[in-house]
Amino acid sequence: MTIGRHTHREDDRSESFGERLLGELLDRAHELHPDRVGPVVAEAVTRVGGRDTQVLLQDYGQRTLVPLPGEGLADGAPLPIDRSEAGRCFLTSRLIEVPLPEGVRVYLPLLDGGAQAGVLALTMDRVTDEDRRILRRLAGLVAGLVRTKNGYTDHFFRTRRSQPMSVAAEIQWALLPPLAMTMPQVSVAGVLEPAYDVAGDSFDYTLNGSVLHLAMLDAMGHGLDAATMATVAIGAYRHARRIGVELENIYHFMDEAIAEQFAPDHFVTAQMMRLDTDTGRLLWVNAGHPAPLLIRDHHVVSRIEGPTTLPVGFGGAQPKVSELFLERGDRILCFTDGLVEEHAGGQDQFGEEQLIAWIHRLDRADRGVREVARDLSHVLMRARGDTTSDDATLVLVEWRGPSPDGGK
Repeated sequence: MTIGRHTHREDDRSESFGERLLGELLDRAHELHPDRVGPVVAEAVTRVGGRDTQVLLQDYGQRTLVPLPGEGLADGAPLPIDRSEAGRCFLTSRLIEVPLPEGVRVYLPLLDGGAQAGVLALTMDRVTDEDRRILRRLAGLVAGLVRTKNGYTDHFFRTRRSQPMSVAAEIQWALLPPLAMTMPQVSVAGVLEPAYDVAGDSFDYTLNGSVLHLAMLDAMGHGLDAATMATVAIGAYRHARRIGVELENIYHFMDEAIAEQFAPDHFVTAQMMRLDTDTGRLLWVNAGHPAPLLIRDHHVVSRIEGPTTLPVGFGGAQPKVSELFLERGDRILCFTDGLVEEHAGGQDQFGEEQLIAWIHRLDRADRGVREVARDLSHVLMRARGDTTSDDATLVLVEWRGPSPDGGK
């Protein structure tokens, strides 16, 4: 007796054009020489029907997009981020198409974990939905290639420099995590000024499960001594965090490291935070650092104040942990004192009032933290004539709310 029939159909596993194009690039990626990234990208764009390909990388000052040199890539002058279509693509992280007499100029963001390395630019006779789909995926692959190969070469570092960099700044940039991260529950963006001469300021963050860990610090002085202190402090912070030390005890790891390596009058102000991205619960400890600002509905509503202890290196008491529950969309601005204490031509300090006024102008619903942090830092630098006697660093964090799937 027949009780039923089972039929089986083989899935179609043949390669489409897009899969073959991207697959061949992936197959070559692990052994691809860093200098060949640009030429290989140009070749892939040609196969899609594009031309005049450029891989535009953000310079360290976050002011221009600089064309990566390489065989098959188009030359050109650096493009201003604030006044170009490529810059608009970079700031909004959206595909931009510009009609030209000879076709369409296409700009695609090079996104990797929310950290945007730059823009992929190319020209096509016309652009279809299929083209857009393939190009978006190609841009994602290019972003990963640039970030991965960056660790094996100076090629990308040299491209991104628009002026000489101090040794202290070299140390600090090597120490930093990506300047930006965007995830469903949380976004982070940081800016360091002066980009080519920063020394004592630094920050670090990581996302472990549902918890964002963030530290911001300011080592006394300037130059190599300050950069070395910042390196030791960040190293101690990472060590304590990675072995599971509780927030209130991390201070002692950093304090002992600075006290053992430097003279008694050397110190680092620091602030360490932990944000539960499932609940919005923010915990923090403060070691002599300026209090962050809470931005709600795009207006500063308060300073995030709590008990403080002595700066790292002075052997202060164990810091007390402060607590705050954020609302969806809340932003936290952490900054070093150089952002508000700088003087211009003997005038009064810029102060928090000017900082808050600019936040109210720049922080709007349609602007992400990366765009706001960059513009805020640059507008304050322009207010001081593009010069500063101290490092001026900021980090902007947004809690975007719990994910419906719990972040999985």
